[in-house]
Amino acid sequence: MADKPHLNLIFIGHVDHGKSTTVGRLLFATNVMTDRDLARMKELAASFNKPTFEFAFMMDVLKEERERGITIDIAHRDFQTQKYYFTIIDAPGHKDFVKNMITGASQSDAAVLVCSAKEGIQPQTREHATLAFLLGIRQIIVAVNKMDAVNYEQSKYEETKKGMEELLKSLGYKPEHIIGYVPYSAQQGDNVKDKPEKMPWYNGPTLLAALDMLKVPAKPTDKPLRLPIQDVHTVPGHGTIPVGRVEAGVMKPGDSIIVMPSGAKAEVKSIEMHHQQLTKAEPGDNVGFALKGNIDKKDIKRGDVIGPSNNPPSVVSEFTAQVVILKHQNVIARGYTPVFHLHTAQVACTFVDMLEKKDPKTGQTAEKNPQTLKTGDIAIVKIKPTKPISVEKYSDFPALGRFAIRDMGETIGAGVILDIVKKQ
Repeated sequence: MADKPHLNLIFIGHVDHGKSTTVGRLLFATNVMTDRDLARMKELAASFNKPTFEFAFMMDVLKEERERGITIDIAHRDFQTQKYYFTIIDAPGHKDFVKNMITGASQSDAAVLVCSAKEGIQPQTREHATLAFLLGIRQIIVAVNKMDAVNYEQSKYEETKKGMEELLKSLGYKPEHIIGYVPYSAQQGDNVKDKPEKMPWYNGPTLLAALDMLKVPAKPTDKPLRLPIQDVHTVPGHGTIPVGRVEAGVMKPGDSIIVMPSGAKAEVKSIEMHHQQLTKAEPGDNVGFALKGNIDKKDIKRGDVIGPSNNPPSVVSEFTAQVVILKHQNVIARGYTPVFHLHTAQVACTFVDMLEKKDPKTGQTAEKNPQTLKTGDIAIVKIKPTKPISVEKYSDFPALGRFAIRDMGETIGAGVILDIVKKQ
């Protein structure tokens, strides 16, 4: 496991385009899931009168198993290809998928964007692709699913591919960000692991082979430790066990750390990943760790950030950001206070000032001090969180400097933090 490079992968795309089935099929193709598991799932799926859902069920049953047992592995599934060891972030079929997708995308090294050849590009396809770009994902595999439903016709694949190319280009993706377009059938298994007999016109990689074309991003190990908390468990005999992903720096047992915004200090007693003790945790590692010191649940919670006690994470009273408004029923004016999802934190934040609107095509200033913002606008704004929060400038710590904005159950925008005013 440890000898292969590790990548975090997120599966995105419109609901019902086959994300869960694709993931299940990959787990089956890489022997994480056995024939026996599959037979059991088929029975289960049939008993629920959902005969083609066995792969998706695999993910959801695991999800329930996870919810029942407290493991420190968070909601993740792992599989290996010839080249890499992958962690799939956030089993896809989640009812609050976008919220998870925001946390997940900001932790992912790459995305598989699933789009059905039968239904084509849908609103969520567009929304997820936009978020992936804004949240910093720069490696995308476009997985064109349900080829079986269109009789494996090349023209249907080409049509979907062309639409996806235009969509991704309009968002700012460059050709080098797109690893490839792969036609396949998650349900039948065509072109997932083996070359497809039914698509003789296709000579590109299989879905598994495309995953091995991804690259491992450089790790910011030279920066100070930054670890946003995802969860805090209390484990009998071990005390408080926070869980999170190292975004920058290195954490070792014996390190003295500080939790922000509470300012509580402690020492790292031990670190665990996939039930193995680690001598150090590096960027990209999802870990659980035990702390020494007088620290309890009120000092540390989801959304807090851990750093070295001599270089604490920033706590801000205000920040300047570049935002894009993805969709909003009305116009946004000063005083508007939606919920911001910043790394693992969720905080209501107020638009206190709008400094300028930008021209989306050129990036130049289009209007100074606009009174309102509407769908499609890109703007530089001043934001005031309603309570103390630890975030950083995007240029210093990308994972702690990007966010999504949610209101009324929808993602209305996303953005990056350009500058911060530290809390005195």
